[in-house]
Amino acid sequence: MKPARHNPPQLFDSRSAGFSQAVVADAGARVVHVSGQVAWDADRTIVGPGDMHAQVVHSLKNLKIALEHAGASIRDVHALRIYIRHDVIEDTAAVSRGLVETFGEDLPCATWIGVPALAHAGFLVEIEPAPVAVLDADLN
Repeated sequence: MKPARHNPPQLFDSRSAGFSQAVVADAGARVVHVSGQVAWDADRTIVGPGDMHAQVVHSLKNLKIALEHAGASIRDVHALRIYIRHDVIEDTAAVSRGLVETFGEDLPCATWIGVPALAHAGFLVEIEPAPVAVLDADLN
């Protein structure tokens, strides 16, 4: 089966940048791959300029939108890669607070990676989930 590509209208149209927001492959379970999410709204306006907590929360909101559009849930996420601009990497409390607010006690595992820059100078963080498997029973 050909993978299905998802580009929710609530997120910016990433196809012009050469990627989809989520891709679903059927391998006995639906396997959802989601692009790293940042604090952009659908109009490519940065939400929370200079505010790590606001950017983490909005990035996770975008992740939730992409997952739901592809038939998955934020609760299906088991692992994250969190890319943090190295000049703000010490703001761990803001990142942690956003993760706890989103996931509650069902926290995924995570790797935090300091990077010199992200795709836009205003981005402080980018959050990418590991591929998410959704069993058919989970879809009902």
